[in-house]
Amino acid sequence: MDQHEVNIVDEVKLELSEIDSLEVSEHGQRYEALAQKLQQALTSIDGL
Repeated sequence: MDQHEVNIVDEVKLELSEIDSLEVSEHGQRYEALAQKLQQALTSIDGL
């Protein structure tokens, strides 16, 4: 993995930890934002 991929993984892990500490009613919105971020990361490596 290059440094950018490691950063994405670390960011996702941190965001998941943050989501875990939120009220359940806030989870959906944060999961959606995280899913979009992951989709963008996958799209950026799709051409490799």
